[in-house]
Parts: sequence; C-alpha cells; structure tokens
Amino acid sequence: MQGNRTYHAKPGEVERRWYLVNARGKVLGRLASQVATLLRGKGKPQFTPHVDTGDFVIVVNAEKVHLTGKKLTQKVYYRYSGYPGGMKATTAGTLLKRHPERLIQHAVRGMLPKGKLGDALYKKLKVYAGERHPHQAQKPVPVEVGE
Repeated sequence: MQGNRTYHAKPGEVERRWYLVNARGKVLGRLASQVATLLRGKGKPQFTPHVDTGDFVIVVNAEKVHLTGKKLTQKVYYRYSGYPGGMKATTAGTLLKRHPERLIQHAVRGMLPKGKLGDALYKKLKVYAGERHPHQAQKPVPVEVGE
C-alpha cells in the first residue's frame, strides 16, 4: 500500500523574497518574533524544519523601537572578550542610543535555531538604524508586523 509522501523542500528549489519591516514604535520582542518567523519561512507551504526556506528581511528605523516596562534601564546585555576580567555589561537604553541595530539583531538571533541553520538564517537579516537602506534593487515588499 502506497500512501501520500511528505514533501521536503530542497535547498536549491526555494524561492527567496525580500521583505521590508519598519520598526518605528513597535515593541521589540513582538517585532523580533515575527521577523524570525519570516527569516525561517514558517508561513510558506513548503516549510521544512531542517532546510533554510526563509526570506530576506530588512528592518529600518531600529532606533525607534519600543521597549516596555523598565527594560531600558534594567535589561542588561553581556559580552565577554575571552580574557580574565573581560566581561562587559551594557543596558538596553545605552545599546539603543549607541548601536540600535544590535538590539534587534540580538533579539532575533535568540529566536532562531542554534547551529549552522541558525547562522545561515541570521545572515539574511539586514538591520538599519535609520530610514535608508542599500537594498532598493531587490524591490523589498513592505510588511506590517508587531504591535
């Protein structure tokens, strides 16, 4: 008896699209989860968990993203140089002022799979602090995400 076969996408047959997301006034976590879903390709009918079926995502206005509660002063990001005493701590407010794109990159990165697949998905994320981006030639489709 032959049943229906489950479809698995092959890496070469995935059609990639470009999406443009405006972060102005959006809550960071909600924005990041929907961007991660687009990068992963979970909304596509040919989604396959172990294959990169996602699209490219451009996030603009990262400096205008919103954090709820007291996260601007209480949320802390750590980085470590690898040397003794090389631990550095930065609050979300400071990071938003100095490198607003890193705030979104960090949030989205944590929502992607770990390992080679997650690294490949993360490379398709482009974040810019202001309104301008160098990807007009790809004709990105504006998408409304977050709250």
